[in-house]
Amino acid sequence: MSELKTAPNLQDPDGFYAELLAAHEGLTKAESDALNARLILLLANQIGERDKLSEALAAARDLDRRQAAS
Repeated sequence: MSELKTAPNLQDPDGFYAELLAAHEGLTKAESDALNARLILLLANQIGERDKLSEALAAARDLDRRQAAS
């Protein structure tokens, strides 16, 4: 299994961020949360490797905790 990529690796990150924000435009909080959940599941399916997904979850939680401690 390859190492989880945590360094920036996204082509056109600003364009993707703008598209992501636009996808949420006009949605309620519940609709926005549902969109995020569907997107996460679609991307998880694209990755496909269960170990990689667990590693990503752990990394995301750790990053959240480090930012909260700052």
